[in-house]
Amino acid sequence: MELSQRSRLRAGDQSTFGELFDDHAQALLGYAARTLGDRTAAEDVVSLTFLEAWRLRATLRPEGEDVRPWLFGIATNVLRNTTRAARRHRAALARLPAREAVPDFAEELAGRLDDTARLAAARRALDRLRRAEREVFVLCVWSGLGYAEAAEALGVPVGTVRSRLSRARGRLRELAAEELEPAGSGGQVRGGHRRVARSMRESAG
Repeated sequence: MELSQRSRLRAGDQSTFGELFDDHAQALLGYAARTLGDRTAAEDVVSLTFLEAWRLRATLRPEGEDVRPWLFGIATNVLRNTTRAARRHRAALARLPAREAVPDFAEELAGRLDDTARLAAARRALDRLRRAEREVFVLCVWSGLGYAEAAEALGVPVGTVRSRLSRARGRLRELAAEELEPAGSGGQVRGGHRRVARSMRESAG
């Protein structure tokens, strides 16, 4: 009888891990990039997630079909550690003496918001959510996990996922316009910020 994917993963079958990477790396990258607002850092998170998956393969339960909740649970823990390390790094930089300002010769480009800038703007709104609500929102709304899958990934009851997501949606409706509106715009959200605000409001709805 052919072994299930879970059984092959638990046994450390390298070709099965290769298939796992091919099937889920992009989804994990999207999850990490939306959480961190930095694609390069997100790629590191994906690499660490699969390294941890290999190390923790014996913790994967033999029963069940979809392994996404297990992978996203590992990624969530990696992101938590990454975020804590980033906070410590920023705190250390803040204690350094201020450097002399260097003239910015690219000010004419300041009005152009590329995808990275829009992603960072959206992340600022998410950052104002409580961590538990933010994780549920990104898993369910942006990463496409169902309630049961998100509950398994986070190790909480399904009802907790539903209540956290409901609170996150309500809060983001307020934050989308507030956080993403440029200062001094008189209530008019311009360019990429308008698109992000609309996107965040639609997601929160």
